[in-house]
Amino acid sequence: MLFESGTSKSVTVGAKNPEPPVDKIKTVEPVNPQIMTDAVEIPNDKGWRDKLLRHISELRQREGQVFLVLALVIGALTGLAVVAFIVVTERLGMRLYPVGGAPWRRLLFPVVGSLSIGYLLYRYFPNARGSGVPQTKAALFASEGRITLRTVFGKFFCTSATLASGIPLGREGPSVQVGAGIGSVLGRFLGLRTEQVKKLIPVGAAAAIAAAFNTPLAAVLFALEEITGDLYAPVMGAVVLASATAWMVLRVFLGDHPLFKVPQYQLIHPAEFAVYAVLGVAGGVVSAIFTKLLLAIRARFLRFPQSTVWFQPVAGGLLVGVMGWFVPQVLGVGYGFVGDALNGRMAFQLMLLLVVLKLIAVTTSYATGNAGGIFGPSLFIGAMLGGVVGTVAHHLFPAYTASAGAYALVGMGAVFAGVVRTPMTSVLMIFEMTQDYAVIVPLMIANLVSLFIASRLQHEPIYEGLAMQDGIHLPSAGARQRSGEYQVVRVMQAASQLLPADITVREALEKVRSSPVRTWLLTDQRGVVGVINSAQLENAAEDADKKVAELVDPLIFPHVHADQGLDMALERMGANQFEILPVVNRGNVHKLEGIVTLHDVLTAYGVNRA
Repeated sequence: MLFESGTSKSVTVGAKNPEPPVDKIKTVEPVNPQIMTDAVEIPNDKGWRDKLLRHISELRQREGQVFLVLALVIGALTGLAVVAFIVVTERLGMRLYPVGGAPWRRLLFPVVGSLSIGYLLYRYFPNARGSGVPQTKAALFASEGRITLRTVFGKFFCTSATLASGIPLGREGPSVQVGAGIGSVLGRFLGLRTEQVKKLIPVGAAAAIAAAFNTPLAAVLFALEEITGDLYAPVMGAVVLASATAWMVLRVFLGDHPLFKVPQYQLIHPAEFAVYAVLGVAGGVVSAIFTKLLLAIRARFLRFPQSTVWFQPVAGGLLVGVMGWFVPQVLGVGYGFVGDALNGRMAFQLMLLLVVLKLIAVTTSYATGNAGGIFGPSLFIGAMLGGVVGTVAHHLFPAYTASAGAYALVGMGAVFAGVVRTPMTSVLMIFEMTQDYAVIVPLMIANLVSLFIASRLQHEPIYEGLAMQDGIHLPSAGARQRSGEYQVVRVMQAASQLLPADITVREALEKVRSSPVRTWLLTDQRGVVGVINSAQLENAAEDADKKVAELVDPLIFPHVHADQGLDMALERMGANQFEILPVVNRGNVHKLEGIVTLHDVLTAYGVNRA
C-alpha cells in the first residue's frame, strides 16, 4: 500500500492501468502523529479528575445508599481519632507531670501549654477554641453543615496538647466536633447536597461519644437529644451504625475495658432515696454555679481587646499551675481519681476540696479560651460531690445507707444532667458504664431533681449561653418545625435604613430629622450592632457629642432570624417600639441579611393599613 497526499490508493505492481475506478477509491482521514502520541505514550493528567467527577456525579444519584456507607466510614475514622485522643493525652500527660514528680512541673507545663496553644488557636485555628458542642450545633443549624478540615486538625492537635499539659478540661466535647467535622468534610468532598451534609453532623457526634465514653447507646441518645433536638430524627439509623462502628474500633485498639471500674451497687434501705434526692438538690446547685461562673468569667474576657485573645488562655493555665503545685489532683481530666472516689478510696476532706478547686479551675480554663470540653469535668465534680454527700450520709445513718462510692456514681449523673441538660443521656450513660440495672432508679431521682433545680437557678443552658456569647443564635425546636408560610424569610427585603455607629448624636439627628423613616440600623466594621429610633435620639440630644454606638448594646439588640415566625417579629417590634427589625444570620448576629418592616408583617397577615 502506498500513501500519497493523505489519500490511500491500492496499486498493483506491473499493471497497465494502475489507477482504479473513481468509485472504488476509499478515502481515509489523515492521522495526526501528535494525537497518536498523546493517546498512547503520554497519559492524560486530567483523566483521574474526570473519572472522580464522574463517580461523584453517580454518587449524588444514590445518596441514600452512600449515606449509610458514609455512616460506617465516619464511625471508623472517628473511633480512630478518639483512640488517638486517649493515647496521646494520657501518655504524654504522664510524662510531663508524673505522679510524685517535682512541683515545678505542675506549675510550668500548664502555663507553657496554655500560652503556646493560645497563640496557635488565635493565629491558625480560631474555630477550634472551646468545647466543640456549641460549634457543632452551630454548623448544623447556622452554617449549612460546614466544618473545615483545618478546624478538625486544629481541634485534635490543640485539644490534645492542652489536655496533656494539665489543663483540667475534657476530650469528649472536642471529640464531638472532630467526629462531626469528619462527616462534614467527607460529605462535601463527595458533593452531597447541603441537607445530606447536615445530616452527617449528628452521625459523627454519636460516633465520638460512643468511643469517648464506651457507651454506644448513650451516644445515640445524646446525638438525638442534644445535637439535633429531635428524638425522632430520620437519621437515627445512620447514627446507630456510626455509634456501633466507633465503639467496635475502640474495643479493637484499647480492649474491652469500661471507663470506670465500680463495685456492684446495692440499695441498703428505701430511705436512701431521700438521700439521693438531697444529692440531686446539691447537684443542681453546683451545676447552676458552674454554668453561671463560666459564663460570667467568659463574658469578662470577651470584653478585652481582640489583640489580647492569644495570651488570655495563660490566665487559666497559671491558675491551674498554682493549684496543681499544692493539689496535684486538680491537673488533667482526672478520671483516675474519679475511679478512687467510686471505689471509696478517697478522703472526705480531699473530695470536698476538689469540688471547689476543680470548679474554679475548669470554669477559668474554659472561659479564658483554652481548647477542651466540660463533659469530663462535670463527671469529675459530680463524683466528688456525690462522695461528699455519701460520706456524710453514711456517717449519720450507717445502717440505712450505702458506701460513699455509690453516691459518687449517682453524683456523676446528677451534675452531668444539671450542666449539660440531657437527663436521659446521663441515666443511660451511667448505666452503660456500670452495667448495673439497680442503679437506674437512684439515678433517675437525682438527675431529675438536679435538672429541675439547675433550670430554676440558671434558665439558660450552658451551650446556648456559650453560643449567644459568640454571636450564634441557635433555633428553638418550634422555629425548626415552623412551616414557611409565616416565616420572616417570606417578607424580608434589602436593608437601606443604615447609620454608622461611630457618628455623634448630633450628626445622627441631622440625618434622621430630614427623613420620614423613624427606625434606623446602626452598623460598624462588624456589621449591624444595634437598632435605634428617632425618639431615642431626641432623648439623647442633650449629650449631642456622644457616639451613637454608646446608646446600644452591640451583643444584645432587637432582631429576628429568617427562619423565625412573623409573630416573633411583631412581638419584638411592639416591645421595642420599632417599625423595622434587622434580619441577621444565626451563625453571626452582626451579619445583616435584610430587614423586616411592620407594614410587610401586617400585609402578610392580611391587615390593610390606612
